[in-house]
Amino acid sequence: MARARREFTPEYKDEAVRLVLTTGRPVATVARELGINEATLGRWVNSFKARNDTGETDVTESERAELLRLRKENADLKLDRADIAMGIRAGHTDRQIGVEIGRDHTIVWRERNRNSTRTRGYKPVTADCEAEDRRKRPQARKIDTDPVLAARVKADLFRSRTPRQVAGRLLLEATDSSVEPMVKSPDAQGRTVSHEAIYRWIYAMPKGELAREGILLQSKRTARKRRKPLGERTGGRIIGMVSIDDRPETATDRRVPGSWEGDLVIGRAGKTAVATLVERSSRFLIMLGLPEGKKAAGLADVLIDRVNDLPALMRGSLTWDQGTEMARHAQLTVATELPVYFAHPHSPWERGSNENTNGLIREYLPKGIEITSHQPYLDAIADELNDRPRATLGYLTPREVFTKLLNDDVATTA
Repeated sequence: MARARREFTPEYKDEAVRLVLTTGRPVATVARELGINEATLGRWVNSFKARNDTGETDVTESERAELLRLRKENADLKLDRADIAMGIRAGHTDRQIGVEIGRDHTIVWRERNRNSTRTRGYKPVTADCEAEDRRKRPQARKIDTDPVLAARVKADLFRSRTPRQVAGRLLLEATDSSVEPMVKSPDAQGRTVSHEAIYRWIYAMPKGELAREGILLQSKRTARKRRKPLGERTGGRIIGMVSIDDRPETATDRRVPGSWEGDLVIGRAGKTAVATLVERSSRFLIMLGLPEGKKAAGLADVLIDRVNDLPALMRGSLTWDQGTEMARHAQLTVATELPVYFAHPHSPWERGSNENTNGLIREYLPKGIEITSHQPYLDAIADELNDRPRATLGYLTPREVFTKLLNDDVATTA
């Protein structure tokens, strides 16, 4: 059955927001402890702040005071530096000064240590100048200061890795001695960097510099941009469809290998297409050229030839959307013993692995071009994507996981 959408009561949301505001812990940490999505909790917190700005009555006075305190902590210290200097001259502790100016004592401690001089101590005007100079100075980024790390990051970005994939793979190689550096990737020698640092390094570059080196993000962006909502596809009614609700639970939770998700990537004017199959456990990709385009009979013939070449372990089920190209699903099942299940209309998340992979394929086959049916070229694209580390796989590659599943099956049956 399709996974039910989780519902949260207003009381639960309020309690989650209070944990963030009253403890000062990061949203990511609180979200992980509560077992909810970080972005979801972030929206709740932002919604609370928006309600407070508009003066709605459901915001309590204690919540309003807490929010004001947090805002004050994030504000510029310029107006408080004179009070900090006076407190220091009076011999007050950092904690006492913090109480007097309404800030946490750690902020006072950090301000005093950053902006004091050896000869004059802490002076408010000098502190202002020091802080201003610190903001203006060039920020040395980790990647720029480490040639070994820079070479590895650039090499992986050149091979169309995302910053998150690059960072995750570096951490995996640094912490797991059994994992060797990626093929064609320079050895990072145990160095790591966060994906956020990579993004900031990219976006801080002059426009076009990475492109001149042949490196582009998958999104082709040169600045941060909010994601647009995913589109939805419609399909005609197919005779004899078996709903995804009837798909075995072993396929739904990815416990057993051999469950595939499939779809088409469509070319210009809908005249050309390529079939994509993604194995749910390993995210292993197969791309199949369609000389006859979207015709159901041609798709069925191509799938039958390829599916019959798969090991028995990898012929569990196939989940497709309700596109009419799968009208010959019955013949496919008879010829391959591979049951076909159909997702609900307008529900791309029910085939999330395939939808995500098709987005990666668009890097090679952008919208508006005619898609070739030359199989060696399509195999080369699939090979590159199967050699990308994936966060959901612990930064192993789909090929590594797929091969391990096959080897484990051989060892079990031997």
